[in-house]
Amino acid sequence: MATIFDKVVLHNGVEIPAFGLGVYKVEEGSQIEETIQKALDLGYRLIDTASFYMNEEGVGRAIRNSGIPREELFITTKVWNSDQGYDSTLKAFETSMEKLGLDYLDLYLVHWPVKGQYIETWRALEKLYREGRVKAIGVSNFKIHHLEDLLMHSEEKPVVNQIELHPLLSQEELREYCQRHNIQVEAWSPLARGRFLDEPVLKKIADSHNKSSAQVILRWHLQNQIIAIPKSVTPSRLKENAKIFDFELTQAEMEMIDALNQNQRFGADPDNIDF
Repeated sequence: MATIFDKVVLHNGVEIPAFGLGVYKVEEGSQIEETIQKALDLGYRLIDTASFYMNEEGVGRAIRNSGIPREELFITTKVWNSDQGYDSTLKAFETSMEKLGLDYLDLYLVHWPVKGQYIETWRALEKLYREGRVKAIGVSNFKIHHLEDLLMHSEEKPVVNQIELHPLLSQEELREYCQRHNIQVEAWSPLARGRFLDEPVLKKIADSHNKSSAQVILRWHLQNQIIAIPKSVTPSRLKENAKIFDFELTQAEMEMIDALNQNQRFGADPDNIDF
């Protein structure tokens, strides 16, 4: 990957940018619109939202006001847990599309594997995919056993599994499973919300490349073929996060970062969700 405009081909042939912007906790209104406009100006083309984030309308306005052709953008949203099930998912999709103001969606995800419901939710996503309303469908926060269950009861295979993933939670076994099944891994909270940017190993590597620890972590994702969607509302951070295409980590540096793994989650465990 040489530039922010480079893409990854998903198993159904759809191309997704290799790097993007997550907008969790970006406020509806001027903040979301200004953040997305700044990101688009910097070359970001993948915008990842969700109905739960309560900012789909702002995402839609920012897209319409950007002047960038719709086909050059890749927009993701997700069905929330309380909307899961076949009919309610289809209804939730229509609500999201109305808020976004889009004719089609690039990627629709099952936000969490709600026990007893995610199979029916997936059936609804398959219908939307077959109808051409969505160019690609995938899941979020699915562990291996969730994926195995889904694959046994589905016609379409997820193109993406979006999971909490960073050097403190490297999820190697799950990543290897997804790679074997040609499911693209996407990382939410790729920087663990800045919790370990002072880590000496990262700082040493960053200094050797004249980069920041955050840039080193995002480069680690990139070189592991992981799509990272860091969130920021700060223009300087948006710019910094995108400047990861002009250097390369050595194999030794990649292994040093791999060794930081502690299987430490900062978000919920998908096996124990009560929301």
